[in-house]
Amino acid sequence: MTKRHGYALLSAFVALVVAFSATMLIRSAAGDSSPGSTATGRGSHGSSAATWVGSWAASPVGAEPGTGPTGLAGHSVRNVVHANTSGTSARVTLSNLYGRTPLTITHASVALSAGRGTAAARAETMRRLKFDGAYAVTIPAGQQVRSDAVRIAVPRDSDVLVTTYAVAPSGPVTYHPHARQISYVAKGDRTEESTGVPYTEQTSSWRYLTALDVLTEEAHGTVVAFGDSITDGISSTTGENHRWPDVLASRLRSAAGHRTDAPRYSVVNEGISGNRVLTAGPGSPAQNPSGLSRFDRDALGHANVKVVVIDLGVNDILRSKSPGDRDKILDGLRTLVRQAHARGLKVVGATLTPFQGRKAWTPAREEMRRQINAEIRSGRVFDAVVDFDNALKDPAAPQRLLPAYDSGDHLHPSDVGYRKMADIFNLRLLEGAGQTEL
Repeated sequence: MTKRHGYALLSAFVALVVAFSATMLIRSAAGDSSPGSTATGRGSHGSSAATWVGSWAASPVGAEPGTGPTGLAGHSVRNVVHANTSGTSARVTLSNLYGRTPLTITHASVALSAGRGTAAARAETMRRLKFDGAYAVTIPAGQQVRSDAVRIAVPRDSDVLVTTYAVAPSGPVTYHPHARQISYVAKGDRTEESTGVPYTEQTSSWRYLTALDVLTEEAHGTVVAFGDSITDGISSTTGENHRWPDVLASRLRSAAGHRTDAPRYSVVNEGISGNRVLTAGPGSPAQNPSGLSRFDRDALGHANVKVVVIDLGVNDILRSKSPGDRDKILDGLRTLVRQAHARGLKVVGATLTPFQGRKAWTPAREEMRRQINAEIRSGRVFDAVVDFDNALKDPAAPQRLLPAYDSGDHLHPSDVGYRKMADIFNLRLLEGAGQTEL
């Protein structure tokens, strides 16, 4: 080999190493990592690891009435969601679970809200989203898609705007009703419009959007709150984020700021109003899918999920026709626990809260609730137990909610009741992995 050829080979090798290193730096800066992975960085306090966690979520519930074959073609949908964990990058999940035809999103963006109760965005934070490197994405009917990561500083306890635009008819819109949050719609492609002026239509539902993940050093994993309307927060004050999972997330952040041994987790809400452990609604795919049928997607499918908190079963009791249904409900809950354990996850179960005063209440259903709660408290269902029943019941009449905690419908807690649920939650219950068997 001549000296000239040797220098040429050496130069080519050096160029290859430099190119590879640059690529890896670019991927790291973009937050290019898969669910459960970490990206290492260095800050003013030395080395640390950033992790993808869920900062907000909502379960797809059904096809939005009235959206028919056209969906929201020709409209920009601006979802307002509340990020409970900060991050340096973000990504979103969009769902066409209840669509009958492919949904083509031609333009999507994420930005920080300019303030509460507005469709306006902070212009300097506006980021256009890509999907596998492309600005447009087609989501087949019955499927979902996650965006690429985008650099955006998301503060904790902030409102985030996720906007989508579909130009062509797309079939029924996949949505989550009872959002307890006002979102917005505008005619035409206003995806990167920051003023909010064109967003003249308001909605109390979330459309297409089912998750917001962030790359963060603030949390090491995700807690999934899996339940029915009591978890969904159907009676909480709109726009105030007073659902019990919201308050639990605040408690975790506060504890992490004061104690080095506190669990460092984000919390996402996968509650569906009217949800049952065993039975789904009509249709295919089913409207309001059962807890058993949606658990893999809505609970186990989250980024870096570590713990699942299950508060489910009241609606099964309210619609029960036989005392024998008690064992079926318990068997269903144990099935969820086994699925979580197969992933190495811990499951915290909640006792079922009182509902005397509801039209469907009967002494037989109250006895079923009491027996299910006794089994939950025994430790033979979940890894750990949070006693929401004991926290909210009226000591003078334990079959009903304490009036201060009752929203007025004798089933759903008030804002004060939701706070009580989160306040009595022992954060130590979120530590450790799931048992292999019960």
